[in-house]
Amino acid sequence: MAPHQVEEAEAVDAEKQPISRILFIVAMQTEALPLVEKFGLTEDSDSVFPKGVPWVRYHGTYKDLTIDLIRPGKDPNLGVDSVGTISASLITYASIQAFKPDLIINAGTAGGFKAKGASVGDVFLASEVAFHDRRIPIPVFDLYAVGLRPAFSSANLAKELKLKVGKLSTGDSLDMCPQDEASIIANDATVKDMEGAAVAYVADLFKVPVIFLKAVTDIIDGEKPTAEEFLQNLASVTAALELTSHQVVDFINGKSLSDL
Repeated sequence: MAPHQVEEAEAVDAEKQPISRILFIVAMQTEALPLVEKFGLTEDSDSVFPKGVPWVRYHGTYKDLTIDLIRPGKDPNLGVDSVGTISASLITYASIQAFKPDLIINAGTAGGFKAKGASVGDVFLASEVAFHDRRIPIPVFDLYAVGLRPAFSSANLAKELKLKVGKLSTGDSLDMCPQDEASIIANDATVKDMEGAAVAYVADLFKVPVIFLKAVTDIIDGEKPTAEEFLQNLASVTAALELTSHQVVDFINGKSLSDL
C-alpha cells in the first residue's frame, strides 16, 4: 500500500474511533469559567506551557471524555483578556502539541447580523470560517488573506440540538470599518468574532477537526453601539453558551468523529 493510501486509511480509522479528548479554546475568562464549573475542571498549577506566558489551562474528566480548556489569560501589562487572533493562534498551536486532542471546540461570544437571522442569545454552529481584515489584492494572495476554511462537518450534532448554522468571519477589531463590512458581506457571514479563523488555520495545519460555537452578544446591524450592547449582554449570553456547550459535549460523549 502506498504511503498516502496508508495515511488515508489511518484517517478513516481515526474517524471511527470514539472521541476521547476534547480541547476547548476560549478567549475570555468570563466565557471560560462557566464551562470550567459545568465540567468540573481544575486549573493546572504546574503549567506545561513555557515559563512567562499567561496562558491558563483547566483540565478534568467528564463522563468518558478528557477535557482540556485553554484560555490565553490576561495581558501582563494591561490586565485584560488577551483576545484576538495572535493569542488564539499561539494557544491553539501549543495546546495541540501538548495534548493531542481528537477534537477542538472554539467556544465564545460573537456579534451577529439580524439580516442573516441572528438574535441576541442565539448560539450558532459555524459551517465555515474566514478572515475579513486581511487584504492582499494580488492574485492567490487575496485568497490566502481571506483564509476560507470549512468547519468540521457536524450535521448530526446540529440536527439533534437544533442549532442554528451560519458562516463565521474573524477580525482583530470589535468595531467594523467600511472595508471590513464589505469583506464580511463577501464572506456571507452571519456571525463575527476575533478568534475563529485563527484557530481554524492552526487546526488545519495539524489536521485536527474543529467546531465553532458562537453565542451572539450584540447585533452589528442593529441600533445599539456594539461595545455597549456587548457588555450589557455578556453575562446572560455566556450562560447560553455554557448550556449549549454542555449539550454538545453530552452529544459527543461515546461517539466517533464520523457520528457527528
